[in-house]
Amino acid sequence: MALIVEFTVPTSKFALFNTLTAIPDATFELGRVITATPESITVYVWARAPDFDALEAAFDDDPSVSSFTVSSETADEHSYRMTWNEPIDLLIHIMTEQEGTIIHAASNTNSWSLRVSFPKRNALAQAQELKDLAQQNEFSLDIRRIYSTDEYRRAQPAMTANQQESLVRAFEAGYFKVPKETKLTELADAQGVSHQAMSERIRRGVHHLIAQTLITRDSTDQDEK
Repeated sequence: MALIVEFTVPTSKFALFNTLTAIPDATFELGRVITATPESITVYVWARAPDFDALEAAFDDDPSVSSFTVSSETADEHSYRMTWNEPIDLLIHIMTEQEGTIIHAASNTNSWSLRVSFPKRNALAQAQELKDLAQQNEFSLDIRRIYSTDEYRRAQPAMTANQQESLVRAFEAGYFKVPKETKLTELADAQGVSHQAMSERIRRGVHHLIAQTLITRDSTDQDEK
């Protein structure tokens, strides 16, 4: 049975620290990891900030950000494709050495909160390994919870009819293709909702699908495939 570990790390030991220092009212949520190498990691990040021009200027001055582009935007939230090159040791270790899947990561004023699914059974040993790695890099890592993916699945709200309809329409319109065959604004107009509402429906619907499928598979099932 795969297990989930929830923990926090200081913002000073995570990407975007300089940005959060310059724009303290900004908040970030990791959408998904695209690629990861020992030198860099490319991710989609959702950002909220009082001034996105100032936020992007802070990105330019942030040594952890080697590049960024806007992938979508609303009045109060932008999605960015970003490449981070420091400090990413913890993330790389989780995804490569421990074969973990980052389910969720979000910033606040002083820390990043992460939720990671590990395919191995011995989550206590993996959590201790994370703490040891943090200590080697001279920061503390606070383990909040360790629980099974079954518990996580039961705690997730059921997908709503609106979320399901939005996902199906987005799929049929080619929104998930590369390159995309439709825009989020076009999907929103077709369903008579705001850009923000459509964005949230799709994100929550995708989150639900991942929670109910990919991260709830038993590690022994994975080994057989």
